[in-house]
Amino acid sequence: MQKLSVTGTATLLLTSCLTIMVGTAIAPSLNIIAPRLHMDTMGKWLITLPSLGVIVFSPLTGALIDRRGAYTTMQAGLAGYGLLGIAAVLPLPPMLILSIRFLLGGATAAVMAAGTALLATHFQGEARLKIMAAQGMAIELGGALFLLAGGILGDIDWRLPFCIYLLAWVLWLMMTGTVPQSPQPQAANSSGKGTAPAAVYVIVAGAAAAMLLFFTCILQLPELLHQRFQFSATQTGYYMGAVSLLAVIAAGRLTVMVKRTSERFTLATGFALLAAGNLLLNSAGQLPPLLLAALCLGGGFGFTIPLLNHMTVNVSTADNRGASLGYYAMAVFGGQFLAVFVVILPHLFLFTGIGGVIISLMIIIPSMKKNQ
Repeated sequence: MQKLSVTGTATLLLTSCLTIMVGTAIAPSLNIIAPRLHMDTMGKWLITLPSLGVIVFSPLTGALIDRRGAYTTMQAGLAGYGLLGIAAVLPLPPMLILSIRFLLGGATAAVMAAGTALLATHFQGEARLKIMAAQGMAIELGGALFLLAGGILGDIDWRLPFCIYLLAWVLWLMMTGTVPQSPQPQAANSSGKGTAPAAVYVIVAGAAAAMLLFFTCILQLPELLHQRFQFSATQTGYYMGAVSLLAVIAAGRLTVMVKRTSERFTLATGFALLAAGNLLLNSAGQLPPLLLAALCLGGGFGFTIPLLNHMTVNVSTADNRGASLGYYAMAVFGGQFLAVFVVILPHLFLFTGIGGVIISLMIIIPSMKKNQ
């Protein structure tokens, strides 16, 4: 197999940014965009419908990776991502726009699963954990930049944040010239081909829970920051971008954290930080608790999602990696989609914060018992 160059690695890491960008690029300007699209009461669906699309299409994209290869799946995903992302600026009926946002989730599922599969093909062992951490850093760094850009562009014109989706076409061209095509998957008689191992289901359940705790905050932050602190769209983008930057820093320390402790302890710490971030937002009326919440949310994301991604790859084989990553993508965006229903709960952040504490204890207590 041809070695992946530095430029090729950077290209694949950049494609990872598109996964979190699918909703967050327009999040800071949602209060501006929704009325323009005649969706005053349905604005949040612009962010959450792509998540539903990922949930529905992830098993299909996973199967496509195992049958046609990650490279082909990635090319199709990038092409569709740019087209479906920019389409919302066209003069279309609200229901058609929502349908397009749903289909955008299918393209996102392809990009997310195929990108990880391509990286896993070229990296092994400790190098794989490092590249998964780097992928998490790329996701959040890109998220920070796109959040900032989305807020600034939204203050200029409501259509401009959607132009960010065209980055997918640029990456399609970059990938064609820098990423070698992986060998075409061969048909196999093994009954395990295309079937995710049992261990994956526990891991992806954790991924769904982590993303639910994180994305509930992302979904509510524009309204919370506007009502409690009178933040503009640009200021909201700065705050949400800061959360992403802190997640980048945490993901950068992931390998060191796992080496010094363990995967289980690192994961429990991540859930504890997510819980703390939610609890701080529950009572945040002044700036210091708000800033501390950003630190906890960023650290919690950086210690959970990249690690769970690495664990999913490690328990899979080359024959079923596509299926496993399809389920992982479904879980991550399933957590995002469930957030739209969770946000209607009274005392929202108290509820999610307590849930995060319980999950953290469920992870760490069995390990403590084994050590006794």
